[in-house]
Amino acid sequence: MGATDTLREDHRQIRRLQAVISRCHAALSAGRDIPLDDMDRIPRIIGGFVDSVHYSREEDSYFPCVAGYGGLNEDIRRLLIEHEFSRRIAAKIEGHLAAWRAGRDSREPVARYMRTYCIYLEDHMGKEEAFFDRAEAESLSPEEERQMYEQFRTSVADSRMDEMVREVEYLEGREWCKT
Repeated sequence: MGATDTLREDHRQIRRLQAVISRCHAALSAGRDIPLDDMDRIPRIIGGFVDSVHYSREEDSYFPCVAGYGGLNEDIRRLLIEHEFSRRIAAKIEGHLAAWRAGRDSREPVARYMRTYCIYLEDHMGKEEAFFDRAEAESLSPEEERQMYEQFRTSVADSRMDEMVREVEYLEGREWCKT
């Protein structure tokens, strides 16, 4: 297994989160109630795994290694801009959840930003998958793949992945997520 395979595995787990967020959006839009504690888990997963682990792997190791070859730099720039967009959407979700928890009915903005995040994830991960294909074919050597993979395999990253999987499994098991 190499670095690119690790990033693709991250995507498989992130797609599970995307499905949960989509169900949450649909339930909120249909007027169904979802416990705020359940919804609060979503931005925590985004910050604790998508941003702190997955984006970190890309931004701190993968993109700089690929950028050294020069051919995909414009793609990297675009993906980095999209990462920042993701962070802003997640902050909006978190802010509206905090307002809701404080007593303001924020059902509509929470649902809207969750829908926006789902759309973002679908588009962004598709672009990244195409980028990974090109990086593997045009830039990265097997040795670089192995070295980055070793960098990715930290106890912090592994524990955050495990925590994210548990959190997503918890949300997938909730009644509102099953319907």
